[in-house]
Amino acid sequence: MLATVSDSPRLDAELLLAHALDESREYLYRTLTECVPAKSAAHYTALLGDRAAHRPLAQILGQRDFWSFNLKVTADTLVPRPETELLVEQALSRIPRQMPQAIADLGTGTGAIAIAIARERPQCRVVATDVSHEALAVARHNASALEAGNISFHFGDWFAALNGERFALIVSNPPYIADDEWHETDAELGFEPRLALSGGRDGLVEIRCIISAAPAHLDSGGWLLLEHGFRQAAAVQSLLKQAGFEAITTLTDLAGQPRVTAGQLAA
Repeated sequence: MLATVSDSPRLDAELLLAHALDESREYLYRTLTECVPAKSAAHYTALLGDRAAHRPLAQILGQRDFWSFNLKVTADTLVPRPETELLVEQALSRIPRQMPQAIADLGTGTGAIAIAIARERPQCRVVATDVSHEALAVARHNASALEAGNISFHFGDWFAALNGERFALIVSNPPYIADDEWHETDAELGFEPRLALSGGRDGLVEIRCIISAAPAHLDSGGWLLLEHGFRQAAAVQSLLKQAGFEAITTLTDLAGQPRVTAGQLAA
């Protein structure tokens, strides 16, 4: 049933059954010979139907593992993906362990990036923004549950929420799907907020906004790191160069696709 919508249908089925039973996946293996209660069986059948309709597993379960922790996920947020962990890795490589700095995460969604940085660099102060009140509520819940107390959350469109403050590093996973790319995307994206995915005509509308405004919000020598589509690396590099950034480099994800580009503001 799930083989056409998932690369791991058995795992999905096991996780959904555990969710229907309100038990752990390990519980299933300890009780293989037991009958599933009728109410749970009906719930499981409904969950299977949701998954077969391409609804993301993380949305159905209401959670997703990211970095070294688990996050609450809702239909108001993007599902955190493994590719975004590359963005976290590259950000951390540019934040000294013992140096207090101000870091900004634009378009925080579930808070995944901001929380990962805040937990790995507790001496830093992280500011996370989003234009969705619903997403910010999820991010605040996740930060509180994970005891990431060095994050403040602000409502606003990109830099509008930063009140003119400057940062040592700004990171963002902005919308970057171009209008003519939607037919190529996974059907699961139809269940996620379009606002967090659609990058306009060429997929670079929001990326241009961020890059052009970033210098006014970065310290001298500060870094801007962006996740982007695998076809967009050259364009992002060019935009960063035009905006006065140096040491521009693009990193590939686990699939070997160019996924994250970083630039340092000229000192």
